[in-house]
Amino acid sequence: GDLYAALEGSGTLDKLLADGIKYMFVSNSDNLGAVMDLTLLTHFAESDSPFMMECADRTVNDKKGGHLAVRNADSQLILREAAMCPDEDEDEFQDISKHKFFNTNNLWIRLDKLREYMDSHDGIIPLPMISNKKTVNPKDESSTPVFQLETAMGAAIECFTGASAIVVPRDRFAPVKKCSDLLLLRSDAYAVVDGKIVLAEGVDSAPQMGLDSKKYKLVQSLEKACPNGTPSLAETTKFTVKGFVEFDAGNKFVGEVKIVNGSGVTKALPPGTYDGCTVDISANAISVTGGTITFC
Repeated sequence: GDLYAALEGSGTLDKLLADGIKYMFVSNSDNLGAVMDLTLLTHFAESDSPFMMECADRTVNDKKGGHLAVRNADSQLILREAAMCPDEDEDEFQDISKHKFFNTNNLWIRLDKLREYMDSHDGIIPLPMISNKKTVNPKDESSTPVFQLETAMGAAIECFTGASAIVVPRDRFAPVKKCSDLLLLRSDAYAVVDGKIVLAEGVDSAPQMGLDSKKYKLVQSLEKACPNGTPSLAETTKFTVKGFVEFDAGNKFVGEVKIVNGSGVTKALPPGTYDGCTVDISANAISVTGGTITFC
């Protein structure tokens, strides 16, 4: 949300306009799928919209993320973030059948319209404040709890009459915010084609990922978990890991797979194909529920 204040305060907005630049595309730096698309630029220019948000179909992976909505009072498009949602409305907020589109945070903005709006609002974009619960030391959950106050740049969609949204393919949203995201993008579920990160051939949708957030909070933990390469996730629909597990390039997961290690120490998963099963490696002997395992 600081984007607009930074453009104004640094003089960059006026400099861009003085240089004859009319359109701006902005995205999160961690979204590896956000590249310049001339087709989208052409559509935005021809639509004469002051602000356009790229949205994608919401899946279970996105149920906690901000979604697009229409304000009943005036039919204005708005952005709702999880932190803005009352606790009693959380189930409704996460209902992907009701709120079908989420914000990729790929935004297209008419700079002349942005200038006009800021001039009429004392040089600011009045965005709703978001309060997020954090700890002083993000690496230590027992450290002093604090509230982080922030604004979302996508929330500016509610400020512009005539703002629009467009549904884009999922491959325009490939963020790396958690170790689950990084593991998935490193796997064979994704490929790099013409400089773009896209779902690999034959992969219709990204699997639902659920790495143990306490064990895999930092990148260093993921590096230790994959010393001999990244497992295959191209045929996975849902992948869940509880406890710290060491993977191998020879691990292949198919369908819905859950790996459990409740021993408290790192356990290596033997190379092989794990198909639709729950695997418990807490004890010396591997326990398997449902599905099949074919060891290499």
